[in-house]
Amino acid sequence: MSNPLHHFIPKHGGYKKLLSYQRAEIVYDATISFTKRFYRSNDRTIDQMVQAARSGKQNIAEASQASGTSKETEIKLTNVARTSQEELLVDYRDFLHSRNLSEWAAFHPFVKRTNQLAKLENSNYATFQKGIEHENPEISANVIIGLIKITICLLDKQLKHLEQDFLKNGGLREQMTQARLSIRNNPSKDAYESTRTNQTP
Repeated sequence: MSNPLHHFIPKHGGYKKLLSYQRAEIVYDATISFTKRFYRSNDRTIDQMVQAARSGKQNIAEASQASGTSKETEIKLTNVARTSQEELLVDYRDFLHSRNLSEWAAFHPFVKRTNQLAKLENSNYATFQKGIEHENPEISANVIIGLIKITICLLDKQLKHLEQDFLKNGGLREQMTQARLSIRNNPSKDAYESTRTNQTP
């Protein structure tokens, strides 16, 4: 006989399929490349930027893994990832400002091109490699900034969805309570079937 508790924990993980994770991974790899080329090796900014980029990626993965047992933790870690991306964005803007370089406006043709490429199915680092690894630091920084902005936008949408889902369905405790009450009222049903019956479509 299966343990009814197993049915309380929804499928979770699969973070590699999330667009936010895929874009954050590109940003991480791009930041390693960028800092190696345009900062002195002893500059502490390198560690700060790489750690921010790593946090922006890792916390998406950790949030996905935590989603099965704690929606609160999933939301919290996703927000940490979003905050890390914002911190990294400021670092790239500081880089441009300190060197009298410009951040591209939204209507810049290269910004539009980056957004178009980001919408391609299975786009990866190689898709943006020419811009990321460009010898001109202004072009390289702006391509990465564009990718960070896309990642932030995806995380904002993800957070909104998670918050709405939590308000609608609650967390694991609420689902366990609902299942216990359902089993008490319908002892012939197992916990899984009772939970499904009482969930709003």
